[in-house]
Amino acid sequence: MSKIAYVTDSNSGITQEQAKELGITVLPMPFFINGEIYYEDISLTQQEFYKRLEEDADISTSQPSPTDIQELWDRLLEDADEIVHIPMSSGLSGSCATAQMLAKDYDGKVQVVDNQRISVTMRQSVMDALLLGKAGKRAAEIREILETQKFDSSIYISLETLKYLKKGGRITPTAAALGTILNLKPVLQIQGEKLDAYAKARGMKAAKKTMIEAMKKDFQTRFQPYLDKKEMVLMYAYSGNEEEALQWKKEIEEAFPGIPITGDPLSLSVACHIGKGALAIACARKVVV
Repeated sequence: MSKIAYVTDSNSGITQEQAKELGITVLPMPFFINGEIYYEDISLTQQEFYKRLEEDADISTSQPSPTDIQELWDRLLEDADEIVHIPMSSGLSGSCATAQMLAKDYDGKVQVVDNQRISVTMRQSVMDALLLGKAGKRAAEIREILETQKFDSSIYISLETLKYLKKGGRITPTAAALGTILNLKPVLQIQGEKLDAYAKARGMKAAKKTMIEAMKKDFQTRFQPYLDKKEMVLMYAYSGNEEEALQWKKEIEEAFPGIPITGDPLSLSVACHIGKGALAIACARKVVV
């Protein structure tokens, strides 16, 4: 059986400590804060990130350098026969395209998976890859299976503040001011390739109802066949508001009885654009072997 090494990045929400337990490698995503570089879960914790965000620090995301990626792959291939590398969705970052380009020099030993996922859905992809590897699949087979399910996931996110949408140029200052006055909570969606507007709600209570209804609709339509075969997993996520998120988990459990639910903080690459206080519900089709 081929010995496979598994690589993902910190956009999966998998911490360095969890990576050691799983026997995988997590590339930390770089962030520039006031011009200084930090690495997620290495020199930048969740708490420090939100502290700097609330201080209005100039924060921007980047991607792992090609040199760092190649050095990691070379080191792993000293012991492993193949590598399965799972970066964040190509529609949300250039890191996937970079990895795909670099992998061309490795004669098929490095398989870069672009299954259009981020955060909690991306974590599921990593767990699926590990399961497939244990079932005896080669790296190329794992990539092919995961990519066939690339659009079988869904994320809905409600925002506490419009500040960061305004800062990123996604809405105008006038719209942000009006939205704040009216207590509008935008609901965004990630359907693989990009972060898009989905709906607007008056207050977080209405926003949560909108997200649950959206997920129920997904389950009753495009995911119904997978739900019937128990191939769907449900998740919640949040940005810096864990106590509120635990209550949100209870609401999801009540709305979707009998479906296992897991949760994690949102990737900081997502939180950078939406701010603190967001809540999300997500689902993904899982691999069954």
